[in-house]
Amino acid sequence: MKQDTHARMMHFRPEPVAAAHTVVFRACPTTAQAAGYFDTNAKPQVVDTRPINAQPNFNDTSVEKFVLPVEEYEKKTDSVLAWKKAQKLGRFDPDAPSHEQAKIEAFERDIQQRGIGAGRRCRVGGDDTRRGVIKYVGEVPAIPGGAGPWVGVHLDEPVGKNDGSIQGTRYWGEESALKHGVFVRPERVEVGDWPVLDDLDDMEEI
Repeated sequence: MKQDTHARMMHFRPEPVAAAHTVVFRACPTTAQAAGYFDTNAKPQVVDTRPINAQPNFNDTSVEKFVLPVEEYEKKTDSVLAWKKAQKLGRFDPDAPSHEQAKIEAFERDIQQRGIGAGRRCRVGGDDTRRGVIKYVGEVPAIPGGAGPWVGVHLDEPVGKNDGSIQGTRYWGEESALKHGVFVRPERVEVGDWPVLDDLDDMEEI
């Protein structure tokens, strides 16, 4: 029965039967039993015992792989691209430009209504510890899918994502290892009287 089980495993695993041994995980405490005693709760795991250099390397990038040319892919009728075209999704949606423009206009309204502007104090995302100064308002092409205005904030503490630059484009400040900068959408910015937090303010006694 054990040999038959190993033979069946050859349909799913490339190892020679002689190079494989079986580890059994059970719902109850682990025990090693003959294959004929496996129940429905058993989980066989096949382990290749051959040396690493004798095992197939499926991650070898030096092996030439098949790459379908873009032109041929676009001609296929059974691809994801063809399905998106048929369903008019994404860039194939005839109303996509108007949707994108509506989002941009909403961002611009937020900027006006919230009084967002360079030099204003603010906090980000409703987090009282993420206070800072607005340094930039405008497009940031390096952010994927990020059409429309972004708000660049220099946080008081180095809890941001960057130093005021993204992918080589600097929007404010100088190069620094400390990440005080963050770019967010207008709806996450709350302009107001948000002074720099003093750690001593939370101490009743010194």
